[in-house]
Amino acid sequence: MLIYLDNSASTRPHPECLEAYTKAASDYYANPASLHQAGGASEKLLEKARTRVMNLLGVKQGTIVFTSGATEANNHVFTGTSENRTRPGHAILTAVEHPSVKEAAAKLERKGWELTWIYPDDQGRIRPEDVEDEVTGKTALVSVMHVNNETGTIHPVEEIGKRLRRYPGVRFHVDGVQGIGKVPLSLEEAGIDYYSLSAHKMHGLKQSGILYVRSPETLAPLLHGGAQEKGLRAGTADPAAAAAFARALRMAKEEEEKKRRHLRGMMIQLEAELEKDDSCRLHRSPERAPHILSLSVPGRKPETVVHAMAEEGIILSTTSACSSKHSDRSAVLDAWGLPPSWSASSLRISLSTENTQKDIETFLHAWKRVIPSLAVSG
Repeated sequence: MLIYLDNSASTRPHPECLEAYTKAASDYYANPASLHQAGGASEKLLEKARTRVMNLLGVKQGTIVFTSGATEANNHVFTGTSENRTRPGHAILTAVEHPSVKEAAAKLERKGWELTWIYPDDQGRIRPEDVEDEVTGKTALVSVMHVNNETGTIHPVEEIGKRLRRYPGVRFHVDGVQGIGKVPLSLEEAGIDYYSLSAHKMHGLKQSGILYVRSPETLAPLLHGGAQEKGLRAGTADPAAAAAFARALRMAKEEEEKKRRHLRGMMIQLEAELEKDDSCRLHRSPERAPHILSLSVPGRKPETVVHAMAEEGIILSTTSACSSKHSDRSAVLDAWGLPPSWSASSLRISLSTENTQKDIETFLHAWKRVIPSLAVSG
């Protein structure tokens, strides 16, 4: 039986999400922009899903833009901010962001924007004062992820957002992909202007995500053509995908504390046993999400470990599945300032509420057999 411990890369679609999509795609196939009755029914479903997402996120103003995922949403924030201005500005982001944020920012830099990179402290967290200290009169955008996708570190986006309120011209973007349903966050209290999510990270479908935009006039469209998605994303909308996204988000938000306890219980068990293993190093911030564990196996190639564990029926990963450079080292652990031998041998275990204590026990038994059998290099 397969034990899947790579849930930060993608999750198994929940049957309810699959059913929501299949039913909606079958019943509401007309173009929601069409004037006829069938088009009106599709539009109604689309707007119902949009309202549900707004309510689930607890936001009262702004809009939801349905996207192909968080990568598109993140790119939209940077490109849309740039194209909405007459001259290049200044952006602040962290050195531990997802590649879709880093690469989108790099594109702006090639257009003349100034970028400031904030590095984590010795506990792996971004300090609010470090972000605020870099704000200048040219700053237009600040981007800080809520939960790091490799280490599970929770960054203090609420405090950062509160500080940024002192600067009316600065917009605040948060990539919320790894935090949703696992780490509480009030978008209103944090003063978040743009918020990105992806369905397949919360048991929804791939190629489905959202971008929350507090003030639509601050952002130019990423795709041009029609006036769909409140003029922010051209192209025929998919009401079925929107309905399935809303279902996935609703399920992610249900019984959040109960789910966190379940995840935390498995993580405590996992960490307690791995702490006894001299062959690995655990990378943990004091404030971290309950579902992600970053560890290293110095002297062993992480790809070899992944393949060996897969032969045991256990799936885990090396760092992020979305690394654009395919580096042999973890950029996140390098930014944290950890030894190169650790960042070159890093692994990630990421849980979901579908995992069980038995899964953890099976993993640990396999780990104790597999790791000693692998040759140590260097």
